[in-house]
Amino acid sequence: MSSHRSRILDQFTRQAVSFASAAPIRNEEALKLIVQTADTGPEDTVLDVACGPGLLVSAFARVARHATGIDITPAMLEQARKAQQEQGLANVSWQQGDVTQLPYPDAHFSIVSSRFVFHHLEEPLAALKEMKRVCKPGGRVVVADMAPAAEKADALNAAERLRDPSHVRALPEDELCALFAEAGLPSPQVSYYRLESELEELLSRSFPNEGDANRLRKIFADSIADDALGLNTRWENGKIHYGFPVAILVAGKAVSN
Repeated sequence: MSSHRSRILDQFTRQAVSFASAAPIRNEEALKLIVQTADTGPEDTVLDVACGPGLLVSAFARVARHATGIDITPAMLEQARKAQQEQGLANVSWQQGDVTQLPYPDAHFSIVSSRFVFHHLEEPLAALKEMKRVCKPGGRVVVADMAPAAEKADALNAAERLRDPSHVRALPEDELCALFAEAGLPSPQVSYYRLESELEELLSRSFPNEGDANRLRKIFADSIADDALGLNTRWENGKIHYGFPVAILVAGKAVSN
């Protein structure tokens, strides 16, 4: 097993419960925005890759004919199954597996999505090509991820690697769009929202290395003066609030692909 894969398993095994219950991650408005942006309908079959606790899968399942979630971390899939049972969703299935080697035939799903995944991947292009492969001609490939301003990306990525050692690199929008072109997909339609939260809430569900939490507090506090992270960091009621910039990219897979 690669060292990076081990970091992902370690981080997301420890984060599973807190991540699944975090209000910013569970935000229904944001989940519905992704489902709507994907133009989801009652005949769609959906695959959400690296699905984590299955929140987006469940959101798709309320609209689509069937939704499948795949994730490498058993603890995340355990949370996903619990959420499915609590919501009484019967049109959902789960599988453990790797985003770069999806265990499905070509052209199997009408929508293939990912949320907050690409910044954890050493080879996001390989994952996007797999997403395209299992998507039906005429279907949609959907990527939602942090998309920092290009001039703020280095600072934000350095901070995120302190907070979460499994973080690799959040890509600016133009780089995400370039991945679509490299994967042989058309230029995506892009929508945006901000994932708003508060720093101590974020740290409460993070597992940085020893000493890095205080370093991160200083980085966030220092960024209030010049928005060095591009997160609109600010003091509110004695706490540091911020908003991760999120881009939702949707591209149709050509019938000839």
